[in-house]
Amino acid sequence: MKIENTINGVTGTTEIEPRRLLVHLLRDQKRLTGVHIGCDTSQCGACTVLVDGTNVKSCTVLAAQTDGCELHTIEGMEHDHTTAVLKQAFNELHGLQCGFCTPGMLLAARALLAHQPAPAESDVREALHGNLCRCTGYQNIVDAVLLAVTRLQRTPSVTHEEA
Repeated sequence: MKIENTINGVTGTTEIEPRRLLVHLLRDQKRLTGVHIGCDTSQCGACTVLVDGTNVKSCTVLAAQTDGCELHTIEGMEHDHTTAVLKQAFNELHGLQCGFCTPGMLLAARALLAHQPAPAESDVREALHGNLCRCTGYQNIVDAVLLAVTRLQRTPSVTHEEA
């Protein structure tokens, strides 16, 4: 079957098998390897992508379900100001170590900030609860998101709705 969607700003038609998972479409057909396969059971969040601005675990979504949708992977967030601020905060506060969970964490945080630009710590923890990190624990990640929020509030000329 054919589906049409926009992936990282590029609209196109893709031939897929109807039962193909979104994670395999993105990694195998589109070569977007920032989408990681961690568990195949939606437990770890390493495969998190944004579909129409909402974070989803691509290992549990059929590619066919994204027909007509706008998708963003970490590769597509390269010029997104909010994601850049998040990346910087993750780096400064050691919110990453091996980096395997980082793309999913960043996209989950990005989705949160698109809908809630000034979240409380509890909101950040709730937004990230479906993403596992085996290296850092979570405090540094939560602190990094909160630091990014503080920095983004100082730059009101840039909107949080870029993705």
